[in-house]
Amino acid sequence: MKIGPVELENPVVLAPMAGVTDLPFRKIAKGFGCGLVYGEMVSDKALLYGNERTFELLRTEEEEGPVSMQLFGSDPRQMARAARLLRTYPFTFLDVNMGCPVPKVVKNGEGAALLKDPPRAAEIVAAVVEAAGRPVTVKMRAGWERGTEVAPELAQVCQEAGAAAVAVHGRYRGDFYQGRADWGVIKRVKAAVTIPVIGNGDLFSAEDVLRMKEETGCDGFMLGRGVLGNPWLIRSAVAALTGKPRPPEPSRGERLALARFHLRQQIAYCGEDRGVREMRKHLAWYIKGFPGAARIRERLFQAGTEEEILEILDEYEQACAGEGD
Repeated sequence: MKIGPVELENPVVLAPMAGVTDLPFRKIAKGFGCGLVYGEMVSDKALLYGNERTFELLRTEEEEGPVSMQLFGSDPRQMARAARLLRTYPFTFLDVNMGCPVPKVVKNGEGAALLKDPPRAAEIVAAVVEAAGRPVTVKMRAGWERGTEVAPELAQVCQEAGAAAVAVHGRYRGDFYQGRADWGVIKRVKAAVTIPVIGNGDLFSAEDVLRMKEETGCDGFMLGRGVLGNPWLIRSAVAALTGKPRPPEPSRGERLALARFHLRQQIAYCGEDRGVREMRKHLAWYIKGFPGAARIRERLFQAGTEEEILEILDEYEQACAGEGD
């Protein structure tokens, strides 16, 4: 898949997820073969006001590339100023968020609220394209609520405004993350534009990825909740799309080993106190489905240091020794 002048190694894409797709997680996703990784979304206002935490989210490393960073806002001039401010940062793409459904974002006319205002969305894309100095993409939902599909029309106006690709989540803002994603919307967007279309929504297995490819004809495949605690899905999806043998599912030992590695990376990134707190959700995802997972999760959530977490994981693995995976 080629976005603007950039040829991706493969069409498997890590979705932007707030509180999840930070630098350590993106590096793990890249290690499993992801063709493109997205960072967490950042606010144009926070950038312009010099918010320190926001600038931390923009940190990238060469080994994870190519990387897309996602910007959200509602004012074309402010979005352009923020895009211009980011020109010195080394990430590959800048993405405009038109899909975030959370109330604190949409109440300001940002994120999914732009689904209700295609003319403003087009102004924002055009302004960001002019200012960004790199290919600009757009991530959107199907529409505001069921029965108000706008993605094909919105994708067209984004393309006309200069967008190099669009990603489409087959849910409406009103769905949040409930119900089934409507892949038919992705197919209709693909028919409406000539730029690459990345499909998103309900991709939890390599079989899902192949089915989306068959049903929609989309160019790329964006993995979100399916990779939480399971980045091995990336490797399986890449193999399926390239006709290679499907790798085996990870053993319990492999999952625990990655949990330990991720913990060390997270602590190196943001310090022990915050790193441990931010790892709790990841640890819960890594051990999901294990025997006694609820009890171990409770202990992990009470742990406050790296040593305590490693001790809990080691004790659990030793207790499971001999039981098989």
